[in-house]
Amino acid sequence: MTLDGSPYQGYLYAYPHKTAYRKLEPRPALTDVWAAEKQDALFGYVHLPFCEMRCGFCNLFTRANPPAEQVSAYLAQLRRQAVAVRDSLSPAATFSRLAIGGGTPTYLTAAELEELFDIVADTFGTLAVPLSVETSPATATPDRLAVLATHGTTRVSIGVQSFLDAEAHAAGRPQRLPEVQQALEAIRTARIPVLNIDLIYGIDGQTAQTWQHSLSEALRWEPEELYLYPLYVRPLTGLGRRAHGRADWDRQRQQLYRQAVEVLTAAGYVQHSMRQFRRAGAPAPDGPDYCCQDDGMVGLGCGARSYTTDLHYSFDYAVAVSEVRAVIDDYLARPADDFRYAEIGFHLDEIEQRRRWLLKSLLRAEGIDAAAYQARFGTHHTDDFPQLPALTDRGWLNPARTTLTADGLAHSDAIGPWLVSGPVREAMGAYVPR
Repeated sequence: MTLDGSPYQGYLYAYPHKTAYRKLEPRPALTDVWAAEKQDALFGYVHLPFCEMRCGFCNLFTRANPPAEQVSAYLAQLRRQAVAVRDSLSPAATFSRLAIGGGTPTYLTAAELEELFDIVADTFGTLAVPLSVETSPATATPDRLAVLATHGTTRVSIGVQSFLDAEAHAAGRPQRLPEVQQALEAIRTARIPVLNIDLIYGIDGQTAQTWQHSLSEALRWEPEELYLYPLYVRPLTGLGRRAHGRADWDRQRQQLYRQAVEVLTAAGYVQHSMRQFRRAGAPAPDGPDYCCQDDGMVGLGCGARSYTTDLHYSFDYAVAVSEVRAVIDDYLARPADDFRYAEIGFHLDEIEQRRRWLLKSLLRAEGIDAAAYQARFGTHHTDDFPQLPALTDRGWLNPARTTLTADGLAHSDAIGPWLVSGPVREAMGAYVPR
């Protein structure tokens, strides 16, 4: 794959992508999968595949407005899975980061959230580590946030997307500004240390002026973090079923991105990636160190993925509403013993391990720790990836080949797919969207 100069080819949020996963035959037992893994600084993740609505841009594994009995059944099955997964880990396994995502975890009622936190505590042990929970304007209510705060939540992330109703509706999100403001006020009142606000740029009808309005409104709440996402129109999503006919989207989104970098930098925010901005002086995560390049992740719930050194695994992946429902139904029908095995995944050989390490480092503002790479693999990253000078030639990578330039960060969504290996790209290309 060649670099074509377009800054927006795709959002590489994980490597390899789930569309490269395939059925594992035979299914490996989780006790064997984790036996040789370092387990002193794991990441624990719980997935709740439920929302009050399905946004037009969303391709996440989630179902809108499930029947109440399905939510109850999901929590009961989650507990069964949690027991099987915990039994597969070392008794000494410890976690340095926890996250609950979805979907929208706060779709659960306050009582259901209490049950969820019981499962999390039983599985991951102490909750005295950084804990992030996702929420939405419609579900960030005082009673739910009180449960989050009581159980040690240190970060709440809320998807606002736009502070203008017309833009939110154009992105397929039928929210109202008073609801957004009420939710943000409730989060601040709950005194959870870190507030993250998600915004989207590249929405139909959005201009530099309306984008400035959303940035300014977000900054009024002094969020500790801001995540800015370019709008992608993906297959099987609400927006993906519409013909947008916008050949100039890439150019417009790049302009809006650069505008945001200027605005947020001037407001005292530090850029950590193309998407993440953190307010200088904001509370830093307080807990054991976790390195996503080296440490494992243990996922619970339908839609969660888990990482070991050489195996990434999950349940089946789907986006279409009917297919998501079928996968959830399958999860709920499984006997508890099924959760002692990895069923769908991707084996990473040493070449893919190096590539993942490079990608997870290079697309961050701090870049590649060359000494850590060499200590891990016994080689130098510039020798293993001789294509990197092409980025330097474009002005996207500094000559030392360890960090992206400002222009390189702006083109992260071109660089990521460019570095995907041939086998992973082939597997992703053979995937049939569901």
